[in-house]
Amino acid sequence: MDSRGQVEPRIVWAVVESGIGPLLLAASPGGLVNVVFHATGPVRDRTVERLASRLGTEPVEAPGSPLLAEAIRQVEAYFAGERRDFDLPLDWSLISGFNREVLRELASGVPYGTVVGYGDLAGRVGRPGAAQAVGMAMGANPLPVVVPCHRVVESGGGIGGFGGGLETKRRLLALEGVLPEPLF
Repeated sequence: MDSRGQVEPRIVWAVVESGIGPLLLAASPGGLVNVVFHATGPVRDRTVERLASRLGTEPVEAPGSPLLAEAIRQVEAYFAGERRDFDLPLDWSLISGFNREVLRELASGVPYGTVVGYGDLAGRVGRPGAAQAVGMAMGANPLPVVVPCHRVVESGGGIGGFGGGLETKRRLLALEGVLPEPLF
């Protein structure tokens, strides 16, 4: 229950502006459960429907919810250049198995301003040679930016793929000082 004696919804969400466009943040009592890029109109609506289906409860738009307050504050501070690390409870219920293991290693072992190769990350979780599977895990990441899949690049120096689009990945890497800022 909240301070007014009301039952807090099980999943709450809000759209926040960021340096890379609108992000949808969704949280449960267990922590931040989803971050979605380009969260306008149809993307936002599909995300809310998918969350309802996957988590078995109807998400409620609640930008003032205590479940979201700290996540919103930290995301805004990150994009303002005032924060390098996220210190949030994370709800991993949208991902499991190898993908979860890889994403947890990424979250704890690849700091701000650094990158790691897909193959290197595979080796860190004891699966050398599983670079392609790591790429699939990055594509399935339900918590991008907070679990920094933008920091995973090709071993030959290429930027690799990115679910939010390559321009978004470039902008995130530029924000962290890994790449130069785009000229325009």
